[in-house]
Formats: sequence, C-alpha cells, structure tokens
Amino acid sequence: MALKLVQFAHNWLDNFRLRLAYTDALPQLTLLGMLSGLAAALVIVLFRLAIDEPLDWLLPQGHDDFESLPRIWHFGLPLLGGLILAVFFHFLHPRYRAVGVTHVLDRLHSHQGHMSSRNLWAQFFGGLICLATGQSVGREGPAVHMGAASASIIGRWFRLPNNSMRTLVACGVAAAISASFNTPMAGVIFAMEVVLMEYTIIGFLPVILASVSGAMLSQIFFGQEIAFTVPAIHLNSLWELPFIAMGGLLIAVVASLFIQMVVRLVPFQRKPVALRMLLAGLVTGIAAYWVPEIMGIGYDTVDRAMAGELGLHALLLIVFVKLIITATVFGLGIPGGSIGPTLFMGACIGGLLGILAQLTAPTLASSPAVYVLLGMGGMMAAVLNAPLAALLALLELSASHTIIFPGMLMVVIACITTRLLVRNNGLFQEILIAQGKKARTGIAGQILARVGIESVLERNFVTCDRRQFYDELRKLLEAQPDWLLVDELDGKKFLVRPADVAQYLEVAPIEELSLEREVDLLKIPAKRLELASIHSRANLLEAQTRLQQTGADALYVSRSGAPLLSSAHGIVTRHAINSYYQL
Repeated sequence: MALKLVQFAHNWLDNFRLRLAYTDALPQLTLLGMLSGLAAALVIVLFRLAIDEPLDWLLPQGHDDFESLPRIWHFGLPLLGGLILAVFFHFLHPRYRAVGVTHVLDRLHSHQGHMSSRNLWAQFFGGLICLATGQSVGREGPAVHMGAASASIIGRWFRLPNNSMRTLVACGVAAAISASFNTPMAGVIFAMEVVLMEYTIIGFLPVILASVSGAMLSQIFFGQEIAFTVPAIHLNSLWELPFIAMGGLLIAVVASLFIQMVVRLVPFQRKPVALRMLLAGLVTGIAAYWVPEIMGIGYDTVDRAMAGELGLHALLLIVFVKLIITATVFGLGIPGGSIGPTLFMGACIGGLLGILAQLTAPTLASSPAVYVLLGMGGMMAAVLNAPLAALLALLELSASHTIIFPGMLMVVIACITTRLLVRNNGLFQEILIAQGKKARTGIAGQILARVGIESVLERNFVTCDRRQFYDELRKLLEAQPDWLLVDELDGKKFLVRPADVAQYLEVAPIEELSLEREVDLLKIPAKRLELASIHSRANLLEAQTRLQQTGADALYVSRSGAPLLSSAHGIVTRHAINSYYQL
C-alpha cells in the first residue's frame, strides 16, 4: 500500500511538472504562488524579528531611535558593524557574496532564476548586521533577495521546469515587499515592473496570491499598520500643481546624482571585500557622528517630516548627507538595500517642498504629509524606473485616492527628467551594466523563456543504429515516424528524414539493397540534423542558447532513470524554436 502511494505521488509530481512546461498552467502556478509567498513571507518575518527585537531592547524609543544613543555610539556602532561585516565576508567564499536585488536580476536573466541557499543566508546575516549596527541602508533590498531565493529553492526542491521559475521568483519578490511595507498591491507591481519587466495574466494571478499571502503572514506578527505614520491628507488647491511639477524636477536631479554616484563606485567592488566593508562602516560612522538621522532604516525621521517637525536646514543637511553616504556604501557593495534610503531621501525632499510651499503661499499649500508622500513616490519612481509601483505605494501608504492625481504628475516628471539626464533604465539595471552582466532579455527572449521545452517536444521518432538491413528499414518506415534518430556508439546522434530514406530505397540499385548488405543511414543522400543534448527542465530560451553554443541543428532531451531504453525521449529542432514566437 505504501509503495502504491509513493508511486502515485511520484506520477502526480511528474504530471505536475509536465503541465508547468506549458504557458497556460495557471492552476499549478497559482498553487505554487501561494506556497512560495508563504515561504518568502516567513523568512521576512524572521528577518524583521531578528532586527527589531534586539534594537527595541537597545534603543529607548524603539528600533529606529538611533538618535537617542550617546554620540560616541553614532560613530562606533557603524564602525563595529563594518568590522563584523569585513570578517564575515572575508571568510565567505566569493561565490556566495553576491546579494541584493541586482543578484536576483542576474540570476533571473542569466541563470533561469536558480538561486543558492548560501547566498540567501549570507544576505540574511549580512543585512541583519547592517541594520542592527545603523548602516545607512534599508531592509527592502535584502527582503527582495531572500523572498526570491526562498521561492527559487522551492522550485529546485521539486525540480520544476525553468519556465516556471521566473514566475516563482516574482512571487517571492512580491511577498517580500508586501511583508516589509504591508503594501500588497505595490509588491505585485514591483515584482512585475522591476524584476520580471513584463505583464502577463498568467504571471499576474500567482504573484497577486503570493503578495496576499505575504501580507497576511506579516499582519499576523506585526499588525495591520503600514511602515509609516501617515495622517489624513488632501490636496488644498490646483494652484499647487506647478509647484509639484518643479518638485519633480528637483527630485530628478537628486535621483540622477544618486544613480551616477552608485554606478561610478561599482568598479571598486573588485577591491578586497574586507577593505570595502571597513571603509563603508568608517564613512557611515563619521557622518552619523554629526547627523545621526541617517542611521538605520530612518522611518522615524520620515514620520517627523510628515508631522512638520523638521526645519528647512535640518532637512537640507539630512538629504545631502544621506545621499552621499548611502550612494557610497551601496556602491561599495554593503549587503543592505537602497529602496528604503530612496524613500527616506524622497520624504526629506518632499518635506523641503512642503516648507517652501508654506512660505510661498501659506493659504494654498497642503499639509507637509502631502509633499512628503509625493517626494517618496517621485524618488522611488525615478531611481528604480518603476512609476506604477511608486504610484501604488503612494495609494497604499496614504490610504487616500486623492494622492494619485498629484502623484501622477510628480512621478511622470521625475521619471522623464531622470531618463533625460542619465538615460536611466533603473538603478539595478545600471549596476548590472556597470558590472558587465546581462541586464535584461529582449521581447523574443521573454516569450521563449515562458515555455518549457517539454511542451514542444516531438516524440514521433524511431531510434536505430546507423547501419540497417533493407527489411529492417522497411519495418521502421512502416511505423510512419517523423524522424529516424541515429544513435552512434560514440554517443553522437543525428536525425534523418524518413521520406529521404524511403526515396533512396525506391531508386537505389538492387545490388546495394541485397539481404547481406547493410544501408548506412549517414552516407545515403538524405537530410541529416546533428543533435545535442539538453535537460528536461530547460525552457526554449535555454534551448536556443544551447543550439548557438554547440552549432547543432536540433536537441534531444535525455531520459533519466531508464538505462535500458533509448537515451532520448523527445526532440526539438532549431526551426521549431525560432518559429515559436512568430506563430
């Protein structure tokens, strides 16, 4: 009985994998979306608890209140964190040091979304050290990596086809953003806009369910409150729109500076990792000694800006120092995130705009919270090149539809101006380009990557040796195969068209077709295709790449666990792959 259950489970899983190779496997992907969303959210909850609990015990006013520490700790704590990071990453194998959103994009574009658990734990403990010691970084970047890796590991455990791994990674990212900010809609759009960079119904629905799962698990542990304390808001007057438009130009300038500073520092990541971590901790400590508001996530400073408690000079100083320090440490490769600091800088710039609006037209200006939120949305959109994600984040953070109208103006101007200033494709894409890595896949590549090779295999073929007697060939052709697969002793394989063999048998001289003489299928006049192998989990994009690398004309998928049978159970030709996206 137990053996039958095991066999049933094995067969069910094989059918499940085969179904995922097709582009319309929505029920299967939805189930995986929920599972990966819960797994990703669980890791994020553990990460947040590991940060918040020690800091709540250490800091008098909660885990963001680094400002209340003695001044010597403003310098010493980041320096201590840099020292710990230097030791940790120095003894870590270089292969497992890659972390963050750029690592997720690299694995997605160049490695079909396969991610290592060791990089996940490096990100977990590296991000924990960063945030616990007040480095000028955010938690959302590490959350994206850990969420994507959690989902990817589930796919690897079940040996799912690679075309489904893309959706799984997006599910993990959406759940991570949702669990970090308690903004499930923004999590979905961020995953589609920044990570996958495509919108499909088949992709949307599993990602939505994963984001809901992440928000649900996060709310169980942390409640329904969002990351910031946002008062009730509304736009006072349409006369503020020109001022908001000018604010978008200012944000674009700051976002462009931030992107360029980070990109120009990327080459320094080739330097010894211990030196970079120590330098990042030292730079942060020196700056935090004078401006402690830059330490940590900084959401308490955002709340103060929304409440109008920070003056013009304080906001200017905080923005300037935060820009310099965050760009420096992030460019040096510290294992923290840039999304949180991006929102922080946007909030402070928005606070500046609010003060200027009050000074210019006190009867028309809206509350500081309106400008702070607009600044956050504009900065996020400009730096990440993610206008839709920024707009939805504004909607969910404010819980007010009135922010969308001015937010659209701010986001559009900030994005367009940033693109004009630095030809911005988004911070993470620019970092990948600076690292010399593949930044994105073209439209044709995206189409091919959605399809598993198992869904397009030709299985109507007959395997045979290269030398066959006349009667044997006739029996093979009676089965009406689409191809004859010639399997040589040295492991090479070729496809021969049966119609060409049949024609040869009709016109060949009788002495060549005697009962004592064999026909060599690799020497008769016939169309032959050289074959190369590929694994069954591959997608069509991998298949196309494999053909280019080997110069073969077609591919065969090996049969595993059946040594007595032919080693091939399906074939796909170059023509079939190239014509797929033209259908």
